[in-house]
Amino acid sequence: MKLLRDLLDQAEPLFHKGGPLEKGYALYEAADTFLYTPGRVTNGPTHVRDSIDLKRTMITVVVALVPCIFMALWNTGYQANLAMQEMGLSTAGGWRGVVMDIIGLGYSPSSFIANILHGALYFLPVFLVCNMVGGLWEGLFATLRGHEINEGFLVTGMLFPLTLPPTIPLWQVALGISFGVVVGKEVFGGTGKNFLNPALTGRAFLYFAYPAAISGNAVWVGADGYTQATALGIGAESGMNAVRESVSFMDSFLGIIPGSMGETSALACLIGAVILIATGIGSWRIIVSMALSTFIFAELLHLIGSDTNPMFEMNGLWHMVVGGFAFGCVFMATDPVSSSMTERGRWFYGALIGVMTVLIRVINPAFPEGVMLAILFGNVFAPVIDYVVVNANIKRRLARTVVSS
Repeated sequence: MKLLRDLLDQAEPLFHKGGPLEKGYALYEAADTFLYTPGRVTNGPTHVRDSIDLKRTMITVVVALVPCIFMALWNTGYQANLAMQEMGLSTAGGWRGVVMDIIGLGYSPSSFIANILHGALYFLPVFLVCNMVGGLWEGLFATLRGHEINEGFLVTGMLFPLTLPPTIPLWQVALGISFGVVVGKEVFGGTGKNFLNPALTGRAFLYFAYPAAISGNAVWVGADGYTQATALGIGAESGMNAVRESVSFMDSFLGIIPGSMGETSALACLIGAVILIATGIGSWRIIVSMALSTFIFAELLHLIGSDTNPMFEMNGLWHMVVGGFAFGCVFMATDPVSSSMTERGRWFYGALIGVMTVLIRVINPAFPEGVMLAILFGNVFAPVIDYVVVNANIKRRLARTVVSS
């Protein structure tokens, strides 16, 4: 490691202002600070110093995502192998089939390793394309502006692939992450200045531009040509009896259901929530508020009922274990940049997202997954919520102030 440190130190002057490679300083700085702690520190008694910085914050989020990444690999492979078993196929076909046949582990859904490896053949290409294209845009804007490459893209580059279905065309992955990074973040000035979550912005673009590949009644869950509706899609068309016949509540909680690669497991998201809350990275107020408002409002609509809309049959607990609710609640709604900044405002922000999630899912069944749109709606209103909260605090303090002449 000392040799690598020496090589980086020798190369550094080449990237400083006036050096032959000064335009590439952002790329050098990104590699240096990714491998080592920055050598520059703040001195002086007027500063508060602790062990947390942007890099550690983002890495903590990635660590919290590990259970979801594991489920993305295992469940995608499991659904693929299960579909092949039902179709009576002996090979997956295409390049994935060639790789799996070379490995020689077979396609049994009961094989843990076979599920992981088969799932990785779907997840890794999406992950690599997302990070290469998104990283290219990040590097380009950093170079043009003379800024450093922020570690915020580490999280965006991990979140975005987890929100996508396994067989999405890779060119759509590149297009979606480009839209999310450029339009959702860089046009506003980069990390810390965007008011929309970049990963959700990219997914929303794909959701409306290419809905057949993202949602609907034929979301791919297995082998080529094998399609199956998600639990929310089934509920919107046929009601809760059909949902219960398709998947159990426990399978939905564990994540053994069709859906986007990293969003299916409420349990994995719950583990991530514990990590984020324990480290102080994620706001427990947003998570609790969003969960409570979703549960209460869904139960209210469930009690009201409807003769024409089968989604009224879905109660609050089911809303929280199907679709991307848990993933959005833990990892998207709590984004420290695009969420509410005030402590009291976070309660209102989470409640707004929870209510909007149920409204979109139930009242408008044409959009069976309402979490994504609800969080973006909350992102837009977060500054307004903070403004109202701050001004209310100012008025209360002024009312308590006694001015003597």
